[in-house]
Amino acid sequence: MWQRGDSSSRPEGRQAAVIDVGSNSVRLVIYRVDGRALWTVYNEKVVAGLGKDLTGSGRLSPDGVEAAVGALRRFRAVLDGWKAEEVTTAATAAVRDAADGRAFLARVKSETGLEIRILSGEEEARYAALGVICGQPDARGVVGDLGGSSLELVRLNGVGPTEGVTLPLGPFALGAPKPLDAERVRRVVDDHLRPQANRFSSPEFHAVGGAWRNLALLHMQMADYPLHIAHQYEIGRADALELTRFVQRQSRPSLERIEGLSKKRFDTLPYSAIVLERLIERLGVERIVVSAYGVREGMLLDAMPAAIRDRDPLIEGCEALTAQHGISPELGHALDAWVSPTFERLPPMFGERDSVLTAAASRLADLGVRLHPDHRADLAFEQVLRAPLAGMTHPERVFLAYVAFARHSASPAPSDSTTIGRVLSPERRQRARALGSAIRLGCDLSGRNPRLLEKSSLAIKGDRLVLTTLTGWEDMLLGEQTPRRAQTLAQALKLKLEIG
Repeated sequence: MWQRGDSSSRPEGRQAAVIDVGSNSVRLVIYRVDGRALWTVYNEKVVAGLGKDLTGSGRLSPDGVEAAVGALRRFRAVLDGWKAEEVTTAATAAVRDAADGRAFLARVKSETGLEIRILSGEEEARYAALGVICGQPDARGVVGDLGGSSLELVRLNGVGPTEGVTLPLGPFALGAPKPLDAERVRRVVDDHLRPQANRFSSPEFHAVGGAWRNLALLHMQMADYPLHIAHQYEIGRADALELTRFVQRQSRPSLERIEGLSKKRFDTLPYSAIVLERLIERLGVERIVVSAYGVREGMLLDAMPAAIRDRDPLIEGCEALTAQHGISPELGHALDAWVSPTFERLPPMFGERDSVLTAAASRLADLGVRLHPDHRADLAFEQVLRAPLAGMTHPERVFLAYVAFARHSASPAPSDSTTIGRVLSPERRQRARALGSAIRLGCDLSGRNPRLLEKSSLAIKGDRLVLTTLTGWEDMLLGEQTPRRAQTLAQALKLKLEIG
């Protein structure tokens, strides 16, 4: 359960780089690490296809080796001047299983100076699961990380990942880039999954890997879903099965005509779709949750001190997001303490998550302070809606974005309110308006001064919303703006207003 704390204990932000040598792609990601929050600063990949010949030859693809070495030489140049402890490296299934995998890494070290760590299958599964936890701390169920050569499965037990398994079910291991023989591939996948079915059965499946993110983006298009963010996108069983079977039926030219799909995945996507279909059937999956976080983020989470690792990434991310924009770094904490007693009296909208969302929204209060006043409400809405923040579902993301809008405007909705209408229930929309109005009232009442905010209080008493101050501070309530802001909040809560 998240608990309020003092922002003064947050560590200084730092940069960290991860080099990931996978079976299909070689990637460099540079992160900004702000406490528990991760931000992608730079992301570059080369689709080398190291593992595409592995099934037939037992060795890495010669063309893939040259492409990978070239990419790693460039990455080393990009990281010139970085200390070794700031760079995390990992090589996965293709390098791990290839007869010439270690020779490849020796060449990489000779030409670049980089020492690439080979992850065992169990380590890869564990880091993938930690990556899911990095992006969704309360994740439950089973994690499946599909790479070019392997599939890692690991169960989440509510505290962390348990022992996982690696299966040779990546597209390259199943025959890609050859034309798909669906029945043969389905039999092979079933043969590998059958012994694991009881161990990893789960109604909730967390899908990790670029192939499944592409499937999610395709589903968004087919469903005309308004929020094109793969992380935490959810697909029900029936829709997921329909999607996987649709992809299996498509020829390469048909896939090429689908807007938004990665051109590098046309040969492998039908294989990935079969694996997902069989996982749904064999493991009894009812809901798929897509994670944009995986092994790289899991390794960074694992390296964090326990006290940092246990913090809420959404609150940390909101605090970091506004750190460069706001006026007072303590304002978010003060608003949270001022608003929470009132909103804790209301029926929950997101269960136990309500307190976390109130804390996150409070820390976003200053996000629009440096934006043009005529546009800051819409711009703040868009920033929160699209921000790479972890630790929230899509409805929670839209809720926070709507709160950010209401914090800056009394208008009923942003200029483009399609996303709000599709994702939030009327009750949640009303609560977002109320929370945004309360944060706006707190900011304007105090002039964004955290110490002044402590001299006043907000409370619900019966059918009344009561705004009061400590003795001697009654002048805070004077003027035209404060009563107007308070009345807007009272109306949003469907209460009568009492000031003084």
